[in-house]
Amino acid sequence: MHNSEKSSIFASTFACEPHNRKEWNRGDMKSIEVVAAVIFDEQGRIFATQRGYGVWKDWWEFPGGKMEAGETPQKALCREIHEELDAEIEVGELLRTIDYDYPSFHLTMHCFKCRLAESHVILLEHEAAKWLKAKDLDSVRWLPADEEIINELKILEDQWITL
Repeated sequence: MHNSEKSSIFASTFACEPHNRKEWNRGDMKSIEVVAAVIFDEQGRIFATQRGYGVWKDWWEFPGGKMEAGETPQKALCREIHEELDAEIEVGELLRTIDYDYPSFHLTMHCFKCRLAESHVILLEHEAAKWLKAKDLDSVRWLPADEEIINELKILEDQWITL
């Protein structure tokens, strides 16, 4: 893919219709729908954040969070990244939607290819963050749902910059 084609991926305008996305119960298991930013840089690295709270404290994840009623996934992702990292991102294409059953809830996570619009990042909710190359992805303990896409990213390493 040429450099100009790479830029056009992020210049796309999304025409998603607003959704009413809230937590809902499916039987005894609560379901939660979230968005996650798989943030790539020009050096072939992916941005990872370490949770600083809750049951999964100290585990690593892609930044993002719950969608609010009426938000498109892309708008939710921009809002969440601003709230968590005080940063602006450019949201690209959907890489994958992951459905994962945790012990107490079902998670639907929409993972989008992103890049930072600026290098400015402040950790407002996370304990730590780092940029990882494919060979380093296993150096951190990923949340189980995030591991689902990690395996695919390792396979696609040679395409990271053009993804």
